[in-house]
Formats: sequence, structure tokens, C-alpha cells
Amino acid sequence: MAIEKVRAHLKKWGRSEDILEFEASSATVDLAAQALGVEPARIAKTISFRFQAGALLVVAAGDAKIDSAKFKREFGFKAKMLTPDEVPAYIGHAIGGVCPFGLNEDTPVFLDVSLQRFKTVFPACGSSNSAIELTCDELNEYSLNKKWVDVCKGWEEE
Repeated sequence: MAIEKVRAHLKKWGRSEDILEFEASSATVDLAAQALGVEPARIAKTISFRFQAGALLVVAAGDAKIDSAKFKREFGFKAKMLTPDEVPAYIGHAIGGVCPFGLNEDTPVFLDVSLQRFKTVFPACGSSNSAIELTCDELNEYSLNKKWVDVCKGWEEE
């Protein structure tokens, strides 16, 4: 089970017992925000894209959307999301529980700057009813982030 892979991953930092599990689904940004009682923007959603022979992940704030032009400038190719059928094979987690922890090997993670406006954020933990509260520094460390990127739109103050 993917949540057990995440538990094993977070154990390295002594955080495996901090995973929150809910009775209700937290599979979408809105459902996770409801389950946690926080604004949707604080949900750290993980988006999976096709990359070479595998995938890459971008973790962004719940109110952010991928900006195709920024994505192409950053990564050098057009953003193409994995299909729901491809996600478990490439990432190791099913849709609704995709997170930047306990991944299949060689899956690079990139954190979007949209997250940095919050003291803490809530990524999923491998299941459709789990999350953990982390600072951006913790998320950066635990996700093995390759680098902070600016590939989203729609979240900035106008």
C-alpha cells in the first residue's frame, strides 16, 4: 500500500507518526481542505507529468494552475500530464494520493514557489484520505526537491 511506502520514507525524519488519516476522502484540493479545515490554497497538490521515459512531479499550492509557457521555459518541453492509468505505474501512488514521498525510483520532484507564501502546507501521503502538515523547508527536504521552480499562475496577488 502506498501510504506504507510514505510512512517508511518519512520515518527517516521521525515524521511517520505525523501522517493524518481521515474518515472522508481528501482526494481533491477541496476535499482535503474540508477534511483539514484549512483554505484550499494551503493544500500542496502534486501534479504528474510525462518526462523522458518516466515522469516528473510538480508540487504547487492548491489555488495554482500550471502555466504552459512557464513550464516549457523551465523544463524545455510541453507540459503533458500522465493519464490516470499511467500514474500508479510511473509514480507508485494512485490518483488522489499522489505525493512527493515514497516514489518509484528516479522520479524527480520540483516545488513551485506558489507554496512559499504559507508557513505550513498539507501534501497527501499516498492515499486518498491522508495528509501531513509540513513547513516549506520540511517539504523541500523530505521530497528530495530538485529545485524551486516558478511554473504556475493564478495564485499571485493582482
